[in-house]
Amino acid sequence: MGNNEDGTRHVVGGVDTHKDLHVAAVVDGQDRVLGTASFATTRHGYRQMLVWMRSFGDLRRIGIESTGSYGAGLLRFMQQAGIDVLEVTAPDKHDRRRRGKNDDLDAQNAAHAALAGRRTVTPRSRDGMVESLRVLMVCRKTAVAARRVAIQIIQTTIVSAPDGLRDTLRSMTRMQLVRTLAAWRPDLTAYREVEAAYRISLKSLARRYLELHDEIADLDAMISAIVDDLAPELIARNSIGYTGAAQLLLTAGDNPERLRSEASFAALCGVSPVPASSGKTIRHRLNRGGDRAANSALHIIAIGRIRTDSATKAYVVRRTSGGHSKLDAIRALKRYIAREVFHIITRRYKEINQTRIAA
Repeated sequence: MGNNEDGTRHVVGGVDTHKDLHVAAVVDGQDRVLGTASFATTRHGYRQMLVWMRSFGDLRRIGIESTGSYGAGLLRFMQQAGIDVLEVTAPDKHDRRRRGKNDDLDAQNAAHAALAGRRTVTPRSRDGMVESLRVLMVCRKTAVAARRVAIQIIQTTIVSAPDGLRDTLRSMTRMQLVRTLAAWRPDLTAYREVEAAYRISLKSLARRYLELHDEIADLDAMISAIVDDLAPELIARNSIGYTGAAQLLLTAGDNPERLRSEASFAALCGVSPVPASSGKTIRHRLNRGGDRAANSALHIIAIGRIRTDSATKAYVVRRTSGGHSKLDAIRALKRYIAREVFHIITRRYKEINQTRIAA
């Protein structure tokens, strides 16, 4: 990377992101640091950073850390400004041991990585429906966890409740129990008495459970609508539900073209085969890397197909009868499902983009 024909030099930026302040650095084509500065995490601060970087020359690209959290706003701003952005995925551990660590060095390392194309990936775009889906899925996940805690506390509270209360509640199903407790009308002035305190607590927990239950149902309706808009063909496939489809769409991102092939998507989902051969034994093992949530979604789909699809059952029988373990068969099946999902998602996004262009 040298200079333009008019003599303007090419430069590359790097940013170490934080909650309130981003630290930026600029290097030239020979990887020499030209400057380091700090900017506020506001649109005005982003604009100042871009002007500052461009003051050194022709800005070719920027390497940004943590584009999914502290760097999300900066990523959107730079993409809207037409700047090529790379996500710097991990710090250079060798350089950190040699030079130490501070924000200026981290920003410079991000710029060095962006210039060399090391430790960088194309970041997910965060300005489309998939970003909306991500926010709703995060909210749903926390609501499900809180609902699980509420029912666990209800059950443990009943175990230690006075005999009169425990005997009337122990034979009920979960929803019968929750609705019964929520309908109680305990004497709120008698909270100093043990039985009244139990009744007040159980009613409060049951109402919390029902409120979370309704909140999850509302979120599920919104998530399902987005998935139907983005990839209806995904839902039409055997054993792919809305939650699994939503997770796979999140893993692909708003811009799945950043994934070079279906093999890269499989690696991202942690279902690409990993060689584990030794001597005369030739085998592959399960991949422990990648997006574990996407891996889990593919595993649930695979188990569902083993139970409901005759062709999948026959495939697993062939693999196991050939000397492979059932885990090996499931790993291979997840790899096939990842290929299927990738082609559905990329085909659908091409249709969406063509519709936008035509409009």
